[in-house]
Amino acid sequence: MARQTDPFSVELTPELIVRAYRAGIFPMAEDAADNDVFWVSPDLRGILPLDGFHASKSLRKTMRHSGWTIRVDSDWDGIIEGCATVGADRDTTWINTTIRAVYGELFRRGIAHTVEVWDDQELIGGLYGLAIGAAFFGESMFHRRTDASKMAMAHLVERLNAGGFQLLDTQFLTDHLESLGGIEITRAEYEDRLGVATAGEANWHAWDIK
Repeated sequence: MARQTDPFSVELTPELIVRAYRAGIFPMAEDAADNDVFWVSPDLRGILPLDGFHASKSLRKTMRHSGWTIRVDSDWDGIIEGCATVGADRDTTWINTTIRAVYGELFRRGIAHTVEVWDDQELIGGLYGLAIGAAFFGESMFHRRTDASKMAMAHLVERLNAGGFQLLDTQFLTDHLESLGGIEITRAEYEDRLGVATAGEANWHAWDIK
């Protein structure tokens, strides 16, 4: 179960998004064609403990031998399009034009980030989310090759650990995330962890300079 408000009429701004995440809520749309957005606060919150990531044998093999490369923050449009496209891994999407616009501005401000998996010059998977304090809020991921989104998540966890992050919020727990080590916690426990993490400091770019 999740608490939802009715679709709201106030302008969705980057500042409002950051305040909402600090309060433990996030916006979604019913589908890509719906211009309305509503707030969500799940009773059970999905997180991925940063010391609990699980890489399967097949994923470790892919990471060693695929030849794929990781880039960050280089193709926002490609990542948001991949996450918003209905395909084999999803039959609907909550990323509408409002979400695209405001998160695009958050990306330009250095708050939203991407992790991208490339096969030569082809974007084959990735994810995006927001970094606020020492918390990272994962928003969406996609893959066009088996294990590509899992490889993006593996890099994300390593990057967050390198940068001193304390919380990786996945919003909900899916089978996909559970296979990687994701768990569910109560809203009360989440809010306790959230307060500590958002009051802290972390460095998204620490991985690049280590």
